[in-house]
Amino acid sequence: MPAAFSDPVWQKPRTAPAFRSELSFGGTLDAIIVGGGIMGLSTALHAARAGLSVQVLDAGAIGQGASGLNGGQVIPGLKYDPEWLIGHFGKERGEALVDFATSTADAVFDVIRDEKLAVPFTRNGWIQAAHTETALKAAANRDRQWRSRGADVKLLDQAEIAAMTGARGYLGGWLDRRAGIIDPLSYTLELARVASAAGAEIAEQQRVVRLAKETGVWRVATQSGAELRAKSVVLATNAYTDGLLRGLAQTIVPLHSFQIATAPLPAELAASILPGGQAVSDSRRILVYYRRSPDGRMVLGGRGRMALPSSAADWAHLERALTRLYPALAGIAIEKRWFGRVALTPDHLPHLHEPEKGLIAVVGCQGRGVGLMSALGKRMANYLASGDARQLPFPLSPIRAIPFHAFRQVGVAAAITWYRMLDAFER
Repeated sequence: MPAAFSDPVWQKPRTAPAFRSELSFGGTLDAIIVGGGIMGLSTALHAARAGLSVQVLDAGAIGQGASGLNGGQVIPGLKYDPEWLIGHFGKERGEALVDFATSTADAVFDVIRDEKLAVPFTRNGWIQAAHTETALKAAANRDRQWRSRGADVKLLDQAEIAAMTGARGYLGGWLDRRAGIIDPLSYTLELARVASAAGAEIAEQQRVVRLAKETGVWRVATQSGAELRAKSVVLATNAYTDGLLRGLAQTIVPLHSFQIATAPLPAELAASILPGGQAVSDSRRILVYYRRSPDGRMVLGGRGRMALPSSAADWAHLERALTRLYPALAGIAIEKRWFGRVALTPDHLPHLHEPEKGLIAVVGCQGRGVGLMSALGKRMANYLASGDARQLPFPLSPIRAIPFHAFRQVGVAAAITWYRMLDAFER
């Protein structure tokens, strides 16, 4: 693929740590973590701090996957609100999930503060922007539920959202001040650095090709021919899940999230566009999300084609969305285009599986992975240390393949086209 079509706005700092691909052999580890993204690294950090011996194995380079390629929005909560969670999971489990959902943004900003991570961030909130009356009613319902629990949130009217975003076309929205934005690549690399400093071993370019359990110990073989042993294995590959654990890849639909970044905005334009530094997601069926970068660019993302991109035209729908929202940006150059993968589950919830004792898999960020996986990693580390499943916020569930999975992506692609058309009619 031409480099021009995978050129993220997030760049690896010159001071970023280097991780070896060599492995040290001997002995049985407490845990091997397959996947060095936010979930894997958060688990590794907290497990190492709890005194466990941990090895992280990543098939590529740290930050190369979605953890370093996303929009850097740190949004608390799940796709569902408190009343739905309690109704679906029951009062005890539902209340615990609401408490967990409340904590996910804190998990990111607390670790940045406590570990003194070199991560550019702003914590001024996230706006869910409503473009229809139906969406505005949904925002009011969400606001009611979270305000009743003391969350720092606010319903926005048309004038307020226009002033806060500078964008056209919104009737109102919802501000969650618990949220914020980060540089996701810096965050991922810094998590790796502090996890390594805490004692976790981290190896890049080590694709795991086989898992086997013998006499209570997991044997993990890599493509390089190495074999390691551990009491537990955590699969934290999410949207990049392959056939390592039979059936797991068939439980998710991996989608591409495409993003663009403008040239740094001139001062006269920048003054009225997201002046408070919030992140925004809109209410469309095929939503777009956007923010400003630390160097003053507009960064906007949304669903892209299912196939890999082949030209700059594959990002044209995002450029149209940008100028629909901000007509004044029509003459500003698009300097960066890139993409990553997002894993969706049919019920839009993360799934935790333990098909055999000591083999745990986590899939399904639903596009909220920065906060969700940071918080879940700490809970996973507690589970590894204690064996107490109550440490996990979500119930352990069986691996169930999506029916007709081979055709699911075709159906999703058709649905995206249909939803885009419906969104266009609602303008």
